[in-house]
Amino acid sequence: MIWNEPQECMSRDEMHKIQSERLKDMVTRIYHNVPFYRKKMQGLGLEPGDICSVDDLVKLPYTTKQDLRDNYPFGLFAVPKSEIVRVHASSGTTGKPTVVGYTRKDVETFSEVVARSISAAGATNHDIIQVAYGYGLFTGGLGLHYGAERIGATVVPISGGNTAKQIQLLQDFGSTVLACTPSYALYLAEAMVEAGIDPKSLPLRLGIFGAEPWTEEMRKAIESSLDIKAIDIFGLSEIIGPGVSCECEYQNGLHIMEDHFVPEIIDPNSLEPITKGNTGELVFTTVTKEALPLLRYRTRDLTSLDYEPCQCGRTTVRMHKCTGRSDDMLIIRGVNVFPSQVESVLLELRETMPHYLLIVDRVGALDTLEIQVEVDDQYFSDEIVKLDALSKKIKHAVESVLGVSVKIKLVEHKTIQRSEGKAQRIIDKRKI
Repeated sequence: MIWNEPQECMSRDEMHKIQSERLKDMVTRIYHNVPFYRKKMQGLGLEPGDICSVDDLVKLPYTTKQDLRDNYPFGLFAVPKSEIVRVHASSGTTGKPTVVGYTRKDVETFSEVVARSISAAGATNHDIIQVAYGYGLFTGGLGLHYGAERIGATVVPISGGNTAKQIQLLQDFGSTVLACTPSYALYLAEAMVEAGIDPKSLPLRLGIFGAEPWTEEMRKAIESSLDIKAIDIFGLSEIIGPGVSCECEYQNGLHIMEDHFVPEIIDPNSLEPITKGNTGELVFTTVTKEALPLLRYRTRDLTSLDYEPCQCGRTTVRMHKCTGRSDDMLIIRGVNVFPSQVESVLLELRETMPHYLLIVDRVGALDTLEIQVEVDDQYFSDEIVKLDALSKKIKHAVESVLGVSVKIKLVEHKTIQRSEGKAQRIIDKRKI
């Protein structure tokens, strides 16, 4: 189902025209209403009249998460506080939280792009959607909630956590769509089996998962354990929240709502644009947001873009699944390592569970990487010889992908702490 066909299926020329008109208007607004951007543009010798089309994006300055923190809490808002009807914020675990404001129109835009997203995923007004993303300052819960209501679906606003209640409502309410993080979806499936419930006996048919990177291997594990189609949804609060992009039923890239969010791919080191089709850091410019419009916001997510029309009929550009984040990247003895690479290997091995932990340390001048891996109960043995053989098998598989030596520590099932939100995959002791 296509929720908004005129906007999702327009020609590239039409999209270019709309993006250009909206960008020119947005640049004028922020130049006059946001001192931070006016100073940035003046420093580059730019005035609003210098931006004639979306092709001129490259002239404009970048924005980073640190810029939002430096202007905490409301310094980047482009409208008076009297026009702000909602505020969201990040957790602030790595510094001051990033604060995002919404006007009434922004909330409408938010629900519109999520409605497009979950429609692309296959949800309709006949579905019961259980929203197990967190509500509150996190954008996930309310974002999916408003989008689901907009398409006329029945919403179960249970929020995150409370696994026993989640399972009870999946059974009692007959929820057909589950929205949560992919790691929590696997955790729910595991908890059902432990409770003697067959996940495949539920009416659940579709999952809309995001808020953390996940691999194709994890998708297969989720789809197999819950007997559903698992769809990837992408978003970040700074841009709007969930609904920036989402896969359609063909699961071949995430359609970006590019009439609202103009994407670029840049080299994270040189900050220069990268040739179409190549992987780099994803950058967004919001061209319709009123409260917190952002110029060339560096997401730190690594991906590539595909401008070819999709089988579903949409012509919007698609982003491939993110391979990781440029700032989450581990450098181990000069080698770039992403947790998603480790996950891909582990999920291909039948003996291991989809739960792992990367522990980075430094011994003298040498970085070390230990990977704690949960082993399926049927393969966990008291015989040292068998465990040693399994450890060597995993070590070889991981090292062949990463290109760096690792230490494998096998742990029993349910040893690694579970998450009801974003999974914690890395402990970097070098920073302590």
